[in-house]
Amino acid sequence: MGLAVFFLAELDGSELVLDGPEGRHASVVRRIAPGERIRLTDGRGAFVEGPVTAASKSGLTIDVELRWSVPPASPRLVVVQALPKGERAELAVEMLTEVGADLVVPWNAERSQFRSNPERVAKTLAKWRSWAFEASKQSRRAWFCEVADLASTAEVAALAGAAGLAAVLHEEATVPLASLKVPADGDVVIVVGPEGGISPAELAAFAALAVEPVRLGDTVLRTSTAGVAAAAALLAQSRWT
Repeated sequence: MGLAVFFLAELDGSELVLDGPEGRHASVVRRIAPGERIRLTDGRGAFVEGPVTAASKSGLTIDVELRWSVPPASPRLVVVQALPKGERAELAVEMLTEVGADLVVPWNAERSQFRSNPERVAKTLAKWRSWAFEASKQSRRAWFCEVADLASTAEVAALAGAAGLAAVLHEEATVPLASLKVPADGDVVIVVGPEGGISPAELAAFAALAVEPVRLGDTVLRTSTAGVAAAAALLAQSRWT
């Protein structure tokens, strides 16, 4: 079993103190004790590792023995996820983070049935970012998955149009996802529609920027799993080979 991973924004120094919510979680909930080794990351590519030398209810002290960094992924994987209903949103964000998405863009699609107001948008983004943060730690990522601000259809179309490769998932498309070739760099953008599907007006907005729909397979997946399946298929061409 791998070492437990915790977030610490600043990793300079030979002795580090993990306090605040992360420190309390490590010492009180996870019950990390002196002598145990843990790993700390800043979520921006850097890791340190070493034994815990002191523990209290407020946090841990770590003696840094190893230090290394990981470059950012290339190409960058961006998944535009239409706002799902209920618990499906949490499932989608967690699974996308675990599989390797670098950025998740919440999309208020025409059929998302999301009533946008400042308070609700703020709460939704806070939840999505918290899910991505925790899933990034659980999956021991060097670079944490980020969650962008809520995007409109026009913003999603512009993002897809500027990408090195864009895949708009649609069950009636004739072009298979497997036929796409992943570029060596730039952004790979996957667009996932809501439960009710992507509307004709939204498809037209993508087509106007030369972004055509693709078919994932013969079965129709839920919005919470379609992006994960597509991400895994495209990542298999690049990072996992």
